[in-house]
Amino acid sequence: MRNNKLARLTLVVPCYNEQEVLPSTNTILQNALKTLIEKGLISDDSYILYVNDGSKDDTWNIITKFHEESNLVNGIKLSRNRGHQNALMAGLMYAKDNCDCAISIDADLQDDVNVIEQMINEYLDGSQIVYGVRNSRDNDSFFKRKTATMFYKLMEKLGAKTIYNHADFRLMSSRALQELASFNEVNLFLRGIVTELGFKTSIVKYDRLERQMGESKYPLSKMLSLAFEGITSFSIKPVMIVVYTGIVLAILGFLAILTVIIYSFFAFFNVAWFIVSILSLFTGMNLIAIGLVGVYVGKNYMETKARPRYIIETVLIHR
Repeated sequence: MRNNKLARLTLVVPCYNEQEVLPSTNTILQNALKTLIEKGLISDDSYILYVNDGSKDDTWNIITKFHEESNLVNGIKLSRNRGHQNALMAGLMYAKDNCDCAISIDADLQDDVNVIEQMINEYLDGSQIVYGVRNSRDNDSFFKRKTATMFYKLMEKLGAKTIYNHADFRLMSSRALQELASFNEVNLFLRGIVTELGFKTSIVKYDRLERQMGESKYPLSKMLSLAFEGITSFSIKPVMIVVYTGIVLAILGFLAILTVIIYSFFAFFNVAWFIVSILSLFTGMNLIAIGLVGVYVGKNYMETKARPRYIIETVLIHR
Protein backbone atom coordinates (compact mmCIF):
# COMPACT_ATOMS: atom_id res chain seq x y z
CA MET A 1 0.00 0.00 0.00
CA ARG A 2 1.31 3.44 -0.94
CA ASN A 3 2.53 5.66 1.87
CA ASN A 4 0.81 9.01 1.27
CA LYS A 5 2.84 10.97 3.82
CA LEU A 6 5.02 13.62 2.22
CA ALA A 7 8.58 12.39 2.59
CA ARG A 8 11.45 14.63 3.61
CA LEU A 9 14.13 13.85 1.05
CA THR A 10 17.87 14.43 1.40
CA LEU A 11 20.10 14.38 -1.68
CA VAL A 12 23.56 13.39 -0.43
CA VAL A 13 26.30 14.58 -2.78
CA PRO A 14 29.97 13.73 -1.98
CA CYS A 15 32.33 16.32 -3.48
CA TYR A 16 36.06 16.23 -4.09
CA ASN A 17 37.54 19.01 -6.26
CA GLU A 18 34.23 19.61 -8.05
CA GLN A 19 34.39 23.39 -8.52
CA GLU A 20 33.90 23.08 -12.28
CA VAL A 21 30.68 21.07 -12.16
CA LEU A 22 29.05 22.35 -8.95
CA PRO A 23 27.28 25.44 -10.40
CA SER A 24 25.41 23.41 -13.03
CA THR A 25 24.93 20.49 -10.62
CA ASN A 26 23.37 22.73 -7.98
CA THR A 27 20.97 24.28 -10.48
CA ILE A 28 19.84 20.88 -11.76
CA LEU A 29 19.40 19.39 -8.29
CA GLN A 30 17.50 22.39 -6.94
CA ASN A 31 15.18 22.32 -9.94
CA ALA A 32 14.64 18.59 -9.40
CA LEU A 33 13.73 19.15 -5.74
CA LYS A 34 11.38 22.02 -6.56
CA THR A 35 9.60 19.91 -9.18
CA LEU A 36 9.10 17.03 -6.74
CA ILE A 37 7.81 19.45 -4.10
CA GLU A 38 5.36 21.00 -6.57
CA LYS A 39 4.10 17.54 -7.52
CA GLY A 40 3.43 16.78 -3.86
CA LEU A 41 5.85 13.85 -3.74
CA ILE A 42 8.22 15.24 -1.11
CA SER A 43 7.92 17.82 1.68
CA ASP A 44 9.07 21.41 1.24
CA ASP A 45 11.78 20.98 3.89
CA SER A 46 13.66 18.51 1.69
CA TYR A 47 17.24 19.56 0.93
CA ILE A 48 20.56 18.90 -0.77
CA LEU A 49 23.47 17.91 1.47
CA TYR A 50 26.89 18.48 -0.09
CA VAL A 51 29.77 16.69 1.64
CA ASN A 52 33.15 18.31 0.99
CA ASP A 53 35.75 15.55 1.15
CA GLY A 54 38.84 17.66 1.80
CA SER A 55 38.79 19.35 -1.60
CA LYS A 56 41.88 21.32 -2.55
CA ASP A 57 40.07 23.70 -4.89
CA ASP A 58 37.22 26.17 -4.29
CA THR A 59 34.55 23.50 -3.72
CA TRP A 60 33.78 24.41 -0.10
CA ASN A 61 33.50 28.14 -0.79
CA ILE A 62 31.05 27.38 -3.59
CA ILE A 63 28.98 25.13 -1.29
CA THR A 64 28.97 27.90 1.35
CA LYS A 65 27.70 30.35 -1.23
CA PHE A 66 24.93 27.97 -2.32
CA HIS A 67 23.91 27.54 1.33
CA GLU A 68 23.68 31.29 1.85
CA GLU A 69 21.58 31.74 -1.29
CA SER A 70 19.08 28.89 -0.83
CA ASN A 71 17.22 27.14 1.98
CA LEU A 72 17.43 23.95 -0.12
CA VAL A 73 21.20 23.64 0.30
CA ASN A 74 23.12 22.36 3.32
CA GLY A 75 26.76 21.34 3.60
CA ILE A 76 29.23 19.30 5.62
CA LYS A 77 32.99 19.81 5.51
CA LEU A 78 35.26 16.93 6.50
CA SER A 79 38.51 17.83 8.25
CA ARG A 80 40.53 16.19 5.45
CA ASN A 81 40.16 13.92 2.47
CA ARG A 82 38.78 10.56 3.59
CA GLY A 83 37.79 9.03 0.26
CA HIS A 84 34.48 8.77 -1.58
CA GLN A 85 32.98 5.97 0.53
CA ASN A 86 33.70 7.68 3.86
CA ALA A 87 32.42 11.03 2.58
CA LEU A 88 29.24 9.34 1.39
CA MET A 89 28.87 7.60 4.74
CA ALA A 90 29.28 10.92 6.57
CA GLY A 91 26.44 12.43 4.56
CA LEU A 92 24.18 9.42 5.03
CA MET A 93 24.81 9.30 8.78
CA TYR A 94 23.81 12.95 9.12
CA ALA A 95 20.77 12.40 6.94
CA LYS A 96 19.47 9.37 8.87
CA ASP A 97 18.15 11.57 11.68
CA ASN A 98 17.07 14.42 9.44
CA CYS A 99 15.07 12.86 6.63
CA ASP A 100 12.55 10.18 5.73
CA CYS A 101 14.69 8.96 2.85
CA ALA A 102 18.02 9.86 1.28
CA ILE A 103 19.33 9.53 -2.26
CA SER A 104 23.08 9.41 -2.82
CA ILE A 105 24.32 10.80 -6.13
CA ASP A 106 27.73 11.90 -7.40
CA ALA A 107 28.41 15.56 -8.12
CA ASP A 108 29.14 14.98 -11.81
CA LEU A 109 25.46 14.02 -12.35
CA GLN A 110 26.29 11.20 -14.74
CA ASP A 111 23.49 9.45 -12.88
CA ASP A 112 20.19 10.67 -14.33
CA VAL A 113 18.30 12.94 -11.91
CA ASN A 114 15.13 12.33 -13.91
CA VAL A 115 14.71 8.90 -12.33
CA ILE A 116 14.66 10.35 -8.81
CA GLU A 117 10.89 10.65 -9.16
CA GLN A 118 10.67 6.92 -9.91
CA MET A 119 12.78 6.22 -6.83
CA ILE A 120 10.44 8.28 -4.67
CA ASN A 121 7.44 6.44 -6.09
CA GLU A 122 9.08 3.09 -5.30
CA TYR A 123 9.74 4.32 -1.76
CA LEU A 124 6.15 5.48 -1.35
CA ASP A 125 5.04 2.02 -2.51
CA GLY A 126 7.01 0.41 0.32
CA SER A 127 10.58 -0.11 -0.87
CA GLN A 128 13.18 0.66 1.78
CA ILE A 129 16.08 0.61 -0.70
CA VAL A 130 15.89 1.56 -4.39
CA TYR A 131 18.90 0.85 -6.59
CA GLY A 132 19.70 2.96 -9.62
CA VAL A 133 20.95 0.54 -12.27
CA ARG A 134 22.44 1.44 -15.63
CA ASN A 135 20.64 0.19 -18.74
CA SER A 136 23.89 -0.29 -20.60
CA ARG A 137 27.50 0.85 -20.88
CA ASP A 138 27.30 2.04 -24.48
CA ASN A 139 28.77 5.43 -23.53
CA ASP A 140 31.87 3.81 -22.04
CA SER A 141 35.01 2.97 -23.97
CA PHE A 142 35.55 -0.65 -24.98
CA PHE A 143 38.25 -0.98 -22.33
CA LYS A 144 36.06 0.42 -19.54
CA ARG A 145 33.10 -1.79 -20.54
CA LYS A 146 35.25 -4.90 -20.38
CA THR A 147 36.94 -3.97 -17.10
CA ALA A 148 33.57 -3.08 -15.53
CA THR A 149 32.13 -6.45 -16.58
CA MET A 150 35.18 -8.18 -15.13
CA PHE A 151 34.76 -6.13 -11.94
CA TYR A 152 31.21 -7.34 -11.26
CA LYS A 153 31.90 -10.94 -12.27
CA LEU A 154 35.04 -11.09 -10.14
CA MET A 155 33.19 -9.63 -7.15
CA GLU A 156 30.44 -12.22 -7.51
CA LYS A 157 32.83 -15.16 -7.93
CA LEU A 158 34.87 -14.16 -4.90
CA GLY A 159 31.88 -13.73 -2.59
CA ALA A 160 31.17 -9.99 -2.53
CA LYS A 161 27.48 -9.61 -3.38
CA THR A 162 26.70 -6.52 -5.45
CA ILE A 163 23.99 -5.30 -7.83
CA TYR A 164 25.18 -5.54 -11.44
CA ASN A 165 25.74 -2.12 -13.06
CA HIS A 166 24.90 -0.32 -9.81
CA ALA A 167 27.37 2.08 -8.22
CA ASP A 168 26.28 4.40 -5.40
CA PHE A 169 23.16 5.96 -6.90
CA ARG A 170 20.44 4.68 -4.58
CA LEU A 171 17.59 5.65 -2.30
CA MET A 172 17.60 4.47 1.31
CA SER A 173 14.83 5.00 3.83
CA SER A 174 15.64 6.39 7.27
CA ARG A 175 14.95 2.89 8.64
CA ALA A 176 17.56 1.39 6.31
CA LEU A 177 19.99 4.17 7.22
CA GLN A 178 19.54 3.47 10.93
CA GLU A 179 20.50 -0.15 10.30
CA LEU A 180 23.41 0.90 8.10
CA ALA A 181 24.75 2.86 11.09
CA SER A 182 25.21 -0.42 12.97
CA PHE A 183 27.91 -1.51 10.52
CA ASN A 184 31.02 -0.19 12.21
CA GLU A 185 33.81 -1.47 9.96
CA VAL A 186 36.51 0.98 8.98
CA ASN A 187 37.07 -0.68 5.60
CA LEU A 188 33.96 0.61 3.86
CA PHE A 189 32.45 -0.92 0.74
CA LEU A 190 28.91 0.46 0.73
CA ARG A 191 27.81 -1.36 -2.42
CA GLY A 192 28.30 -4.62 -0.58
CA ILE A 193 27.10 -3.51 2.86
CA VAL A 194 23.77 -2.15 1.60
CA THR A 195 22.88 -5.51 0.01
CA GLU A 196 23.38 -7.11 3.44
CA LEU A 197 20.60 -5.03 5.01
CA GLY A 198 17.70 -6.94 3.51
CA PHE A 199 14.38 -5.05 3.55
CA LYS A 200 12.17 -4.64 0.51
CA THR A 201 14.19 -3.41 -2.44
CA SER A 202 13.48 -2.37 -6.02
CA ILE A 203 15.40 -1.22 -9.08
CA VAL A 204 15.01 1.71 -11.45
CA LYS A 205 16.85 1.66 -14.79
CA TYR A 206 18.47 4.69 -16.39
CA ASP A 207 20.95 5.69 -19.08
CA ARG A 208 24.18 6.99 -17.60
CA LEU A 209 25.27 10.33 -19.05
CA GLU A 210 28.72 11.46 -20.06
CA ARG A 211 30.68 13.69 -17.69
CA GLN A 212 30.50 17.25 -19.01
CA MET A 213 33.30 18.92 -17.04
CA GLY A 214 36.07 18.05 -14.62
CA GLU A 215 37.85 14.74 -14.27
CA SER A 216 36.53 11.35 -13.22
CA LYS A 217 37.27 10.54 -9.59
CA TYR A 218 37.24 6.81 -10.35
CA PRO A 219 40.01 6.00 -12.86
CA LEU A 220 41.05 2.38 -13.43
CA SER A 221 43.46 2.39 -10.48
CA LYS A 222 40.71 3.42 -8.05
CA MET A 223 38.27 0.93 -9.57
CA LEU A 224 40.77 -1.86 -9.01
CA SER A 225 41.37 -0.63 -5.47
CA LEU A 226 37.62 -0.54 -4.81
CA ALA A 227 37.22 -4.07 -6.17
CA PHE A 228 40.04 -5.34 -3.96
CA GLU A 229 38.53 -3.54 -0.96
CA GLY A 230 35.14 -5.12 -1.58
CA ILE A 231 36.49 -8.62 -2.10
CA THR A 232 38.75 -8.62 0.96
CA SER A 233 36.04 -7.00 3.12
CA PHE A 234 33.37 -9.58 2.33
CA SER A 235 35.14 -12.83 1.52
CA ILE A 236 38.06 -15.09 2.48
CA LYS A 237 37.90 -16.85 -0.88
CA PRO A 238 41.16 -15.25 -2.07
CA VAL A 239 42.97 -16.91 0.84
CA MET A 240 41.36 -20.25 0.00
CA ILE A 241 42.43 -19.86 -3.63
CA VAL A 242 46.00 -19.39 -2.42
CA VAL A 243 45.69 -22.54 -0.28
CA TYR A 244 44.43 -24.61 -3.22
CA THR A 245 47.11 -23.13 -5.48
CA GLY A 246 49.73 -24.10 -2.91
CA ILE A 247 48.48 -27.67 -2.90
CA VAL A 248 48.60 -27.85 -6.71
CA LEU A 249 52.10 -26.34 -6.81
CA ALA A 250 53.32 -28.76 -4.16
CA ILE A 251 52.13 -31.66 -6.33
CA LEU A 252 53.71 -30.13 -9.43
CA GLY A 253 56.94 -29.57 -7.52
CA PHE A 254 57.05 -33.19 -6.47
CA LEU A 255 56.45 -34.30 -10.06
CA ALA A 256 59.16 -31.89 -11.29
CA ILE A 257 61.72 -33.34 -8.88
CA LEU A 258 60.72 -36.85 -9.91
CA THR A 259 61.16 -35.85 -13.58
CA VAL A 260 64.66 -34.48 -12.89
CA ILE A 261 65.68 -37.72 -11.22
CA ILE A 262 64.37 -39.84 -14.08
CA TYR A 263 65.99 -37.66 -16.81
CA SER A 264 69.32 -37.64 -15.00
CA PHE A 265 69.55 -41.40 -15.57
CA PHE A 266 68.73 -41.43 -19.29
CA ALA A 267 69.80 -38.14 -20.86
CA PHE A 268 71.59 -34.87 -20.35
CA PHE A 269 69.32 -32.45 -18.57
CA ASN A 270 70.09 -28.93 -17.33
CA VAL A 271 69.09 -29.60 -13.78
CA ALA A 272 70.33 -26.25 -12.44
CA TRP A 273 68.14 -24.10 -14.69
CA PHE A 274 65.15 -26.32 -14.09
CA ILE A 275 65.53 -26.08 -10.33
CA VAL A 276 66.00 -22.28 -10.51
CA SER A 277 62.76 -21.97 -12.51
CA ILE A 278 60.85 -24.07 -9.99
CA LEU A 279 62.26 -22.11 -7.05
CA SER A 280 61.39 -18.80 -8.73
CA LEU A 281 57.82 -19.95 -9.25
CA PHE A 282 57.47 -21.12 -5.66
CA THR A 283 59.08 -17.96 -4.29
CA GLY A 284 56.72 -15.76 -6.26
CA MET A 285 53.68 -17.70 -5.08
CA ASN A 286 54.90 -17.58 -1.48
CA LEU A 287 55.27 -13.81 -1.64
CA ILE A 288 51.77 -13.45 -3.08
CA ALA A 289 50.37 -15.71 -0.35
CA ILE A 290 52.17 -13.85 2.42
CA GLY A 291 51.07 -10.50 0.99
CA LEU A 292 47.44 -11.59 0.75
CA VAL A 293 47.38 -12.89 4.31
CA GLY A 294 49.05 -9.62 5.33
CA VAL A 295 46.18 -7.66 3.76
CA TYR A 296 43.65 -9.52 5.92
CA VAL A 297 45.80 -9.10 9.03
CA GLY A 298 46.16 -5.39 8.23
CA LYS A 299 42.39 -5.02 7.85
CA ASN A 300 41.87 -6.65 11.23
CA TYR A 301 44.48 -4.29 12.68
CA MET A 302 42.63 -1.25 11.33
CA GLU A 303 39.30 -2.56 12.60
CA THR A 304 40.74 -3.28 16.06
CA LYS A 305 41.99 0.30 16.43
CA ALA A 306 38.46 1.49 15.60
CA ARG A 307 39.55 4.97 14.59
CA PRO A 308 36.81 7.29 13.30
CA ARG A 309 36.10 6.96 9.59
CA TYR A 310 35.84 10.73 9.24
CA ILE A 311 35.86 13.93 11.28
CA ILE A 312 33.38 16.70 10.50
CA GLU A 313 34.97 20.13 10.71
CA THR A 314 32.06 22.39 9.72
CA VAL A 315 28.32 21.96 9.32
CA LEU A 316 26.12 24.38 7.36
CA ILE A 317 22.48 23.62 8.18
CA HIS A 318 19.32 25.66 7.81
CA ARG A 319 17.33 25.21 11.01
